[in-house]
Amino acid sequence: MERERLGSRLGFILLSAGCAIGVGNVWKFPWMAGEYGGGAFVLVYLFFLFLLGLPVMVMEFSLGRASQASPVRLYQKLQKPGQKWHFHGYGALVANVILVMFYTSVAGWILYYFISFLKGDMTGISNEASAKLFDNMLNSPAITVGFMAIVVVLGFLILSFGVQKGVERVTKYMMIVLLALMMVLAVNSFTLEGAAEGLSFYLKPDLTKINGEVIVGAMNQAFFTLSLGIGSMAIFGSYIGKERSLMGESINILVLDTFVAITAGLIIFPACFTFDVEPTAGPKLLFVAMAKVFNNMSGGRIWGSLFFLFMFFAAMSTVIAVFENILACVKELTDWSRIKTSAICGISILLLSTPCALGFNLWSGFTPFTSKSSILDLEDFLVTNCLLPLGALCYVLFCVSKKGWGFDNFIAEANTGKGLKVKGWMRPYMTYVLPTAIVFIFIIGILNFEFTDNFTILNWIKSLF
Repeated sequence: MERERLGSRLGFILLSAGCAIGVGNVWKFPWMAGEYGGGAFVLVYLFFLFLLGLPVMVMEFSLGRASQASPVRLYQKLQKPGQKWHFHGYGALVANVILVMFYTSVAGWILYYFISFLKGDMTGISNEASAKLFDNMLNSPAITVGFMAIVVVLGFLILSFGVQKGVERVTKYMMIVLLALMMVLAVNSFTLEGAAEGLSFYLKPDLTKINGEVIVGAMNQAFFTLSLGIGSMAIFGSYIGKERSLMGESINILVLDTFVAITAGLIIFPACFTFDVEPTAGPKLLFVAMAKVFNNMSGGRIWGSLFFLFMFFAAMSTVIAVFENILACVKELTDWSRIKTSAICGISILLLSTPCALGFNLWSGFTPFTSKSSILDLEDFLVTNCLLPLGALCYVLFCVSKKGWGFDNFIAEANTGKGLKVKGWMRPYMTYVLPTAIVFIFIIGILNFEFTDNFTILNWIKSLF
């Protein structure tokens, strides 16, 4: 069967950027910047984004383009006879599935907020009522499951039309609208009374705030925002030709990803300082804090609708990209048609995503970690703290090791075509420093994770001394 192709270079860049751009950029990045000191965190984040994220992205693209296969088949085409690297391919498929099992719920929450603002339900109410809206939404199984189901059905419906007519066409227009909406919202934020104070907090680095916690937080966010390690980039690499080198294309995608993350902060922090919302509000910053902002803002119904529409497009761009990764893997394993695979995968993901959607209401009694944890936290831990870093480590070691694909093969593929090249002097860094950094991220993530109330492995170790 002839492999499907993307129709244009722009489509590849926007589709790959759409996979990277998601809730991690427009939700997690702003609240982490707020919690970790604003500009200091942003500066360290940008440093690690290019130091860690860029080389791993180039490697994933190279593996996909060289193999012309999905993550479950790429190792078989590139590994030497008798090697077992391909086991990670199946692990990548599992990681993609677990990722969307909770990501679809978050996308559903954003869709619910967009529709509620559009209808006028989120404005003209007291601040107390506005603050309760998020919990009221989570407590309703009909809302959490219903809007999650809309996201799943919409995503696989788009995929059923094919790579060019479905995935590429929809994502391309969605990304263009997303970027336009962000610019409009950012310009509006600049006109608010607290804009100067908010922008100073966000963009002026206070180097005295840079400590070990900030560095580790920025390192984690820089690495995980790109969803590297589960083949999300490899699949799009398999859909492109060899006209352009992959270092240059990866930088284009990274710049676009960074632009969205930074602009999200430009929208949020001026509003926070104008309407007396704590920028350290944490994970609820997007829903609770921003709903309060728009509830008090002149024209809040319009601005709130535009904000959550842009948020939904950001979330859906990742949902569609990861769905495509899952579909491509299953399609290669079964040789089913795209429409049949879309239908079966859609039903399966709908069922697998239901526990997370019910984890805040009917199944809220299940607390895998702390007393406030949920099924979402368990799934997020498995992907973010385990499968992403270990998967990225597999890709890196496969590309640089003589017992894998090998650095010479990797660099030959990455440098094919016009554009920026991977240089020979980068070899020691990619071979030794990069995998060491990934192992460090994995270990720190486990040591600092709060498994039960007020218990982390790191604090336990400290208590022994």
